[in-house]
Amino acid sequence: MIFLVGLLSVSSLVLGGLIGVYWNINRKLLGMIMGFGAGALISAVAYDLVLEAVELGGGSYFPISGLFAGAAVFLMSDSLIEFFGHRVRAGSPNQDSASLNNSVKLLVPMVLAIILDGIPESIVLGLGMFQNGSVSTSILLAVFVSNLPEALAGTSGMKASGWSTRKILTLWLSIALICALATLLGYHVFSHVAVEWISFIQAFAGGAILMMLANSMMPESFEHGGKWTGVMTVLGFVCSAAFALTSA
Repeated sequence: MIFLVGLLSVSSLVLGGLIGVYWNINRKLLGMIMGFGAGALISAVAYDLVLEAVELGGGSYFPISGLFAGAAVFLMSDSLIEFFGHRVRAGSPNQDSASLNNSVKLLVPMVLAIILDGIPESIVLGLGMFQNGSVSTSILLAVFVSNLPEALAGTSGMKASGWSTRKILTLWLSIALICALATLLGYHVFSHVAVEWISFIQAFAGGAILMMLANSMMPESFEHGGKWTGVMTVLGFVCSAAFALTSA
């Protein structure tokens, strides 16, 4: 049951991969979907992750430490990816720079997303099921919605780089399975640690997600969707907040 819930939350990766493989999505529509997902994630961070982390932290420094730790790890990892990406391109003069640039920009950030975005979200989902005995609908919705445009955008880039359909779908399915296993990890392993460390984990996920939103998802969504992206972001926030407040 726990594994299936975790798989459901990230199944939009596979769904987005399927849609992206067989249909060409309009860039403006993609940007607006990304804006909706960004709004849903902002709400989930505010009303589920950080708020609960502060309550569990009991006035300690664990929540604020987790927020900054998640942000710092994301920043350092992103910087390392950019550094090694430049090193690879500089050291490979015989390779097609556009193709190599696509590979660096697409594949490695997906791995970073697994480590710093997908896995913490899935762990938190499992922790919530352990603590409350039920699924956090707002987090489930936010994760599902935010993953869909990410998969659509990634699939479009991979298609342009010459990836086969099988390779694309295998990648998304592998990421989904890893995140589903992280949900089990959150339920069975992290649920037995002290509540202060649970607050740290939740805040860590929140910090990493906020960095991802500010550095990647929101700029890209505005670039594709234009000014109406802001309206979709507000709509995503309202929908996710409504789920969070009604289930509280």
